[in-house]
Amino acid sequence: MEVLSLCLVALATLLVTWLLKLSASFGSSSKAKKPQLLPPGPWTLPIIGSLHHFVSVLPHRRITELCRLHGPVMLLRLGEVPTVVVSSAEAAAVVMKTNDLAFANRPRSVTQDIYSCGGQGIALAPYGEQWRQMRKVCVVELLSAKQVKRLEGIRAEEVSNLLQSISITASTRAGGVVNLSEKVSALSNDIVSRGLFTERCARQDEYLGEIDKMASLMSGFSLVDLFPSSRLVRWLSNGERNMKMCCARMQGIISDIIDGRKAAQHGADSEDLLDVLLRLQAEDSLPFPLTTESIGVLIFDIFTAATETSATVLEWAMSEIFNHPKVMAKVQSEVRQVLGPGKAVIANNDLRELHYMRMVIKEVLRMHPPIPLLVPRETREDCKIMGYDIPQGRRQCPGILFGTSTVEIGLTNLLYHFDWAHPNGAGESVDMSEKFGIATGRRRNLQLIAIPYVPSSST
Repeated sequence: MEVLSLCLVALATLLVTWLLKLSASFGSSSKAKKPQLLPPGPWTLPIIGSLHHFVSVLPHRRITELCRLHGPVMLLRLGEVPTVVVSSAEAAAVVMKTNDLAFANRPRSVTQDIYSCGGQGIALAPYGEQWRQMRKVCVVELLSAKQVKRLEGIRAEEVSNLLQSISITASTRAGGVVNLSEKVSALSNDIVSRGLFTERCARQDEYLGEIDKMASLMSGFSLVDLFPSSRLVRWLSNGERNMKMCCARMQGIISDIIDGRKAAQHGADSEDLLDVLLRLQAEDSLPFPLTTESIGVLIFDIFTAATETSATVLEWAMSEIFNHPKVMAKVQSEVRQVLGPGKAVIANNDLRELHYMRMVIKEVLRMHPPIPLLVPRETREDCKIMGYDIPQGRRQCPGILFGTSTVEIGLTNLLYHFDWAHPNGAGESVDMSEKFGIATGRRRNLQLIAIPYVPSSST
């Protein structure tokens, strides 16, 4: 957080805020409004509101602590932005099920408008016809039966490449230590890249580098989002400028890739996800035309949603399983007994009977949700949550099954084909420190010794 800039803003705007309040008191109507019962929250300071509670701490951990003090529905004031936090299953059900349409919108912010080109794409698009169109494109076209089958083949090939890479590293590197964080990140990136582009593009690595920069810029608190009405903040903060430059570079790379694809003219039988989007653009049959800009935003949505979350969950799953030897023994026993010896690569059809492993993944998601604060929602109408008034101010990820399958298949193959040991010897645990970002991953890379599993003749 830009603390120095925040202090300057507080000092420079304190007088303005006092004058505005004084003016409002003279211009207000004498007719009193019925007071609203707002959710409780932590104590606040002038100008910055609740922000002082989040200095030098992981935001999701501090919010957990505050929710224990103030209850499952809590009101934070993040600068100028009032934010309601719901932290219980009951309260979440009210938001995401009972009142899903009332909470289906996304809040607008300066940085989100830059990255989404004014609310295009799907992740941060405002609720409405354009969002419904983009979601339908994802479900009907990008995740059609034909594309799902194609993606399953790609995933199997990339998992095979992962296993081979781990085997080579384990046999050639001193001690057989494998950087699993790098391996699973490469797995997620390669699956999504091939799904979108089929083959490696000339500027693919450059694009992935820009995605990492954008993810870094979007993580944490941005002053321009917390004080959207302040021109001084926009002048002092460089986050908006950096994001505009990063977004321009990403759109330029995607434009070059699209131009190359149009010149190549792929056949309909070998359509990848980019081909599908370009076909829809050429047909021009959608109510809201697909522009090169909106295709670029959608591709960024797919990359960030599919790569960050899957790799993060795989890392945490291997970390938790390794730190609990009894769980490791039980899940490996199930995987190896159910699937039997001699499996080269495990695919979707092999996962049906792995009940314990799926329970382990669900527990990992409970302990380490990759996006612990979820994507913010905005109320479209006044409503109540557990008796509290939420003034005006059902979305589901269409690719959730694809992401879940990547985690299940990746984890099953890692546990089936290898035994794992700590580089410092038996009895050691891996560090579980977190790093906050778009996805909350490990602070340090997960490094373990991979030992290829050789079944005994009696098994």
